[in-house]
Order: sequence, then C-alpha cells, then structure tokens
Amino acid sequence: MANQQEFFDHITKGYTSKGDSITLGAAMLDGETITNALVNVPLKTLNRHGLIAGATGTGKTKTLQILAENLSEKGIPVLLMDMKGDLSGIAQPSPGHAKIDERHEKIGIPFNAQKFPVEILTLSEQPGVRLRATVSEFGPVLISRILNVSETQAGIISVLFKYCDDNKLPLLDLKDFKKLLQYATGDGKAEIAEQYGRISPASSGAILRKIVELEQQGGDLFFGEKSFDTDDLLRIDENGMGYINIVRLTDIQDRPKLFSTFMLCMLAEIYSTFPEQGDSGRPELVIFIDEAHLIFKEASDALLDQIESIVKLIRSKGVGIYFVTQNPTDVPDAVLSQLGLKIQHALRAFTAKDRKAIKLTAENYPISEYYKTDEVLTSLGIGEALVSVLNEKGIPTPLAATMLRAPMSRMDVLTEDELKDLLGKSKISTAYNEEIDRESAYEMLNKKIEIAHKEEAKEKAEEEKAAAKRATSRRSSSSSRSRSSSKGALEKMLTSPTIIRSVLGILSKLIK
Repeated sequence: MANQQEFFDHITKGYTSKGDSITLGAAMLDGETITNALVNVPLKTLNRHGLIAGATGTGKTKTLQILAENLSEKGIPVLLMDMKGDLSGIAQPSPGHAKIDERHEKIGIPFNAQKFPVEILTLSEQPGVRLRATVSEFGPVLISRILNVSETQAGIISVLFKYCDDNKLPLLDLKDFKKLLQYATGDGKAEIAEQYGRISPASSGAILRKIVELEQQGGDLFFGEKSFDTDDLLRIDENGMGYINIVRLTDIQDRPKLFSTFMLCMLAEIYSTFPEQGDSGRPELVIFIDEAHLIFKEASDALLDQIESIVKLIRSKGVGIYFVTQNPTDVPDAVLSQLGLKIQHALRAFTAKDRKAIKLTAENYPISEYYKTDEVLTSLGIGEALVSVLNEKGIPTPLAATMLRAPMSRMDVLTEDELKDLLGKSKISTAYNEEIDRESAYEMLNKKIEIAHKEEAKEKAEEEKAAAKRATSRRSSSSSRSRSSSKGALEKMLTSPTIIRSVLGILSKLIK
C-alpha cells in the first residue's frame, strides 16, 4: 500500500498543471488501476505534436476519439483523417454500457455520454464537403516536390509558372498544367524560348508523365475550384464546442500519392495563412493523421524534408499534429523527435524482428523505476497505453501505464440516414460542392493557338493570292510582248525593199 501511495504521489505531482488540461485516464501499477491517479495533458502543450501507436486492435482509434472529443469540449477545433471510416459516430452520443461505467469508476471520473459538432469532408466523390486546391496555390516548389522531379525539371516548372504569372494565365487544375507543358514545346515553343529560354521536350515529357501518375490516383478530383478556405476548419458551434472536421478517406487507401499531396497542401496552407500565436495557453487547431505511414511510405526525400520543416514550424501557429500508426518506426526519426505527447498501446512480439522493434520503442520513453517498459509494452490490454506528455514547462512527465477513459460519443459509424441528415445540416457544403470551371490556362492557350492558326492561315491565303496575282501579271506581260513582236515582224516584212519591188513589178505589168 505504501508503494501504491508513493506511486500515486509520483503520478499526481507529475501530471498536475496550473492551466487547463484534459484527462486521458488513470495510471496503473502492476496491472491495477490506481483510482484518481489522473493522467492529464495540459492544453498549453498540445501544439507540441504527438504520436499514438500500437498494434492492430489495441484501441488507437478510440484514443484518437477521446482526444478529439475533449478538445472539442474545450472549444478547440479538430481535423481528423478517417482512413477506416469508423469515426463518424462522434456525431452521436454513446449508448453507454456497464463495462464503461465500471472502467470510469476505476479511473475516478464520471462518464457523460454526449455528441459533438461534426463536419464531413471528402477528397473524392463520396458525400461530404469537397476539398480542393488550385495548382497555382501549390506554387512551383511544392508541386515539384510532390511530383518528385529532377532539379532541371523543377526549374522548368518554375519558368512555366512565371510565364503564367506574366501572361495572366490562371493555373487551376491538372488539365491546365498539362496544356501548358504541351504548349511550351509545341505552338508556344518560339515565344517561350525567346523570353525564358529553350525548354527540352524530353524534360517536359517527363513532367507530363508525373502529372498523369498523380491524375490516375485521383489528383484531378483534388485540383480545381472552389479552393477550401482553412479558416472553415476553425469553426465553433453555438454551444462553444469546436467542430470536429472528419476527412473521409476510405476509398483512397490505395492512393498514397493523393493522400500525401492533400496533407502537404493542407499543412502548407495552414502554415502560410494562420497568424503567429506565440506561447499561447491553448492550440488553435489539432490535426490527427490516422494510418500516418501512408504519408511517408511513398514520399520522396524532398517531400519528407518539406513535412519535417512544416512540423517544426507550424506549432508557432498554434497547430498540433498527431500521427496515428502501428509502430513508431513508421514515422521518420526527424519527425519523431518533434513529438511531445506519446501514447503507446500494446505491441505484439511474434518474431525476433518484433522483439527488437519493441526494445527500440521502449528506448523512446522516459526511464521509470515502476515499469520495465519493454515488458509492459507486450502486456497492455485493449484501451490501455503507456503515456508520456510534456508538462507546462516543456519537461517530459513520468511514464504512466494508463487505463484510458471511454469515448463519450458512439464508438461506431453513423447509419446512412444519420449521415444523410448530418450532411444536410452542413452550413458550408453549398459553397464548396458547386462545380466551377471558369476560363483558365487550358481555354486561354487553346484560344491563343486558335488565333495564331487563323492568322497563319490568313497570311498564307494572302501570300497565295499575291503569288497568283504575280503569276497572272507575268502571263499578261508575256502575251503582250508576243503580240507586239508579231506585229513588228509583219510591218518589217511588208516594208522591206524586196516586197516593195515585187509589188511594183506586178503593178507595172498590169498597167501595160
């Protein structure tokens, strides 16, 4: 009992904060939950990013749900990446259960079932608020990194963006971008070469193939208008609760290129548009990326560098990013080192490689006199996790094996009727779901080519007309010269002395 009291004091001291916080659950010792040994996360440190990891079926998604609910309750908006399609239930209250009540009794906090304000977003043709961005908004540097082109090809992309800026050609979708590349090595080759230098057809062809690859993964659905305004992620409902924005990604799991493109665009847009927050007492927005390994799986080195830079810098904008994945090794070390909150669910050791990974994972957590971390990692039950957060001074808290609280909302998906009703109540869907295809680079370049062809045809017709006129003139002149020559010859013949003498001879004979 003395040991439990010592442990209770150790946890209470480590997880007590002066400012506002959210409660994850209660600490455990030797497999037993210590009631009221609450594990709290200060709101002030939630922009320091985090990781939720663990084997399949250990409760990662429910932990994500718990964090999202509590943030919303505190008036902090949330953006969730829903890869499996099981987070929409946040819009409905939990039906409750005897086991939930038992769990909360052990933890020492009451259970209150409630629903939360939810907005369903989509990257594809699934129902929801459509997320889009224009090619111009990405800019040449980000587009080059997404397409993973060479340095030379990146230079060509920069030149083409400059050409569009100088000539007021809007680059909205991939159709515009492809047309621009074709124009640069076709009808507009001479014009662009004169002003910006020659563009190699081989390089433009390589870029075009990269665009087609992105297009095949659904990029044509994402690029275009109307662009999503990231300020709409920051909405608060009439009860002061932050909106939980859920991006449905169930149909793009096999299209990691589109997923990473969307995420990088969203993070870059948030970073460029959100004001600096400094050391505020709470985050402005918290982003949860489920199945985070999909971002890094197909990412090039340039793309990883971009993600790393954004993760380092975006917290000054009051934005926290939380990666949800099976193993911490799924996240690059450079990104992992930036994560303040770590929630590690159970890992399974089936092979020697698994055991090695568990030992490596254990080394990422603070040393504790109460736990053998690598052993605890394999013995945690569903809804239990090792937790380490940053306190208000930025110092890691004591490691705590934690019995996590239950979600207040439904731990299941919405029915079709419930989803339809939720989508019908959306206040922003009308603004973003309208199809817009205004005149842009594709149409303007086609018009430019058409005018050039017409002028070329007109010039050719005029040249042909002039040539015909010259030919007619030459024929007329030649005929005139011929007639004049014949007349002259006749006159010469008639007036010659021989003809005259002959005529006079004939006349003299007739007179006699």
